[in-house]
Parts: sequence; C-alpha cells; structure tokens
Amino acid sequence: MWWKKKEAKKEEKEEVKEENFLKELCGDDAKLYKFLSHYLYENPLTAISTKDLDSLTEEAEKSGNFSPALDKAIFESTRNPGERERYIKAIQNLASKTIQATEQEKEKAGKAGLTDRVSSLEIRIENHRFLLERTEDVINIASTFYKEKLLELGEEEKREERGKEKKTAESDEWRKGQLEEAEREARKKERKKMGREERREAEKQDKIEELAAEERKEARAEERREAEREEQRIGDMEEAERESRRKERRGN
Repeated sequence: MWWKKKEAKKEEKEEVKEENFLKELCGDDAKLYKFLSHYLYENPLTAISTKDLDSLTEEAEKSGNFSPALDKAIFESTRNPGERERYIKAIQNLASKTIQATEQEKEKAGKAGLTDRVSSLEIRIENHRFLLERTEDVINIASTFYKEKLLELGEEEKREERGKEKKTAESDEWRKGQLEEAEREARKKERKKMGREERREAEKQDKIEELAAEERKEARAEERREAEREEQRIGDMEEAERESRRKERRGN
C-alpha cells in the first residue's frame, strides 16, 4: 500500500538522520559509535522503563537481566549531571554484573554445544567490558544525544497538538458550511409558500445573508492561511534552533 511505503520511507529517513547525528557526536571514534548505535534510543521516554533505578536494579539481581537497569542508569546520568559520579559507579557495577552473569550463561551454552549462542554471549561480554572502560565517554555522548532527542520529541508533541487543533477547526468549518447550506435550502422552501411581495422581501434578505456568509467563509479561509503561515514560521524557527545547536556542538 502507498501509505505503508510512505511510512517506511519516513522511518528510513529518521534512522539515517539519527545515525548521522550519532556519527557526528562520536567523530572518528568508530568503537564508541558502534557501541552507542546499539545502546541509545531514538525515543528514550517510551523505550526506557519509568521505574526508578533502584527498583530495576533489584529486579535485575533476581532475573539476571541487567539491561533495563543499565539503560535507565545511562539515561538518568544524562539528566542529572550533578550526580555524575554516582551514575558512573552504578553503570560500572551493572556492567560488571552483566559480565559475570553472561560468563555463567556462556559456560552453560558451551557445555551444551550451542556454538552460535556462545558467540553472541561473547559479543555481549565484549560490549560490557567496553562500557566499563569507556563509561565517561558513553555518558558524555549520551548526554548530548538524549538532550537533542528530548528537544525534538517536545517539538513533535507540539506539532501533533497543532495538527489536532487544525483538524478540529476544519471539522467545525465543515459543519458551519453544512448548516448554512441547510438554512438556505430551508429558506427556499419557505419562499415557495409566500406571496409575491413577501417573497421579494425574503429574497433581498437572503442576498444579504449570502453576502454575510461569503464574508464569513473568506474570514475562515484567511484564518487557515494565517495558521499555515504560523506553522511555517514555527517550523523555520525550530530548524534554525537545531542548526544553532549543531554549530554549537561543532564549535565544542
């Protein structure tokens, strides 16, 4: 279906945009980019648990799955720069426990002859060793990345709200048009029952009403045009702000 193709192209474009942004942040550090491309989220607000870090850590201790807690720790570290050292320790602690749990899982998989599983677990161990070594670098890039993503999500939320308001206004305008048309038809039927002089007077009043309706219609059209100009102005301003942030990052 055409709309599915359109949506797929949009998602592909967003993925490329995200990839380029992350590459820009990582520069020539290919290892850091490779790691972060698998551990950062386009929308952290929906991808990362809303539970607090302590609860997620407690759950991880029981389940052996430390990924949700690690994701939370990395994200929270970017939002609480004043507690940087606390989060560095938390991330390194979770990474170490992930390595330990994965080593045990790898040993079992090896004994069971699960070669592919062993290979994937070795990659996980390697990734978390990298996180242990480069925790501060990960936090630095994640901070800029998530800050930009949250700003973009805020802009998107506002655009969606304006889109809803536009649809409501269009729906209201359609209903007004339908009501005016119904009123005109009703007046036509009434005129057929009138005498000549009374009909003539009613026709004069109808013309006055039609002119007024046309003025109202034009006023609503101008409101639409003004709303479109305002949306364009907001879009231009947001793009200018994004470009300003890009220049600031490059300057840093």
